[in-house]
Amino acid sequence: MSLRLRWVLRGLKVLKSESRSEPRDISRKCDVLNRGFSGYNTRWAKIILPRLITKGNSLDSPAAVTIFFGANDSALKDENPKQHVPLAEYAANLHTMVRQLSAAGVPASRVVLVTPPPLCEAAWEQECLLQGCKLNRLNSVVGEYAGACVQVAQDCGVDVLDLWTLMQKDTQDFSSYLSDGLHLSPKGNEFLFSHLWPLIEKRVSCLPLLLPYWRDIAEARPERSLLGDGDH
Repeated sequence: MSLRLRWVLRGLKVLKSESRSEPRDISRKCDVLNRGFSGYNTRWAKIILPRLITKGNSLDSPAAVTIFFGANDSALKDENPKQHVPLAEYAANLHTMVRQLSAAGVPASRVVLVTPPPLCEAAWEQECLLQGCKLNRLNSVVGEYAGACVQVAQDCGVDVLDLWTLMQKDTQDFSSYLSDGLHLSPKGNEFLFSHLWPLIEKRVSCLPLLLPYWRDIAEARPERSLLGDGDH
């Protein structure tokens, strides 16, 4: 069987999905690869991206790539200088990653940028105190990075999911979307998935099924269903 097209998830550990609502047939269309690295920022991500996605044949090229950064970049410089990335550099790094993907054969039409989610300062401050440090992020600052992400998406002609704005729509209480004020809770992951999936679906819906649904496997000769050309 040939290599399958991939949906590559890139970003922070907050991206880890707990969703149970993923459509049943995506696993028979493409491989979902999580390339999230806890604590990373765009400065480090742009360095390792060429190692993660290299140019190959069309079957090796990802069907979709999501880039989800900003929660660490937006850390306050005085309180968390190691993870902090200045706003202008953050935007430049996102531009660089989109160009790197293009050079690897992933066109802009397959790329989706995701802004960082909002920060619940009260909850995150408690986490910081438990770690022996001061509050090292502010929601207003995260919003600046989210805005920069949206602008980069417009500049590069790629889709964007503005999670920061959506979770605060109509001044709703977004604290339940976060497990500790920063990282997504199971409910937050469900929220992310529900808004991200339509953007991904339009990129993978046209892909052929490479393996049949279990009810469609021939009982007497299963190899005829499982070792065929994938057109089921």
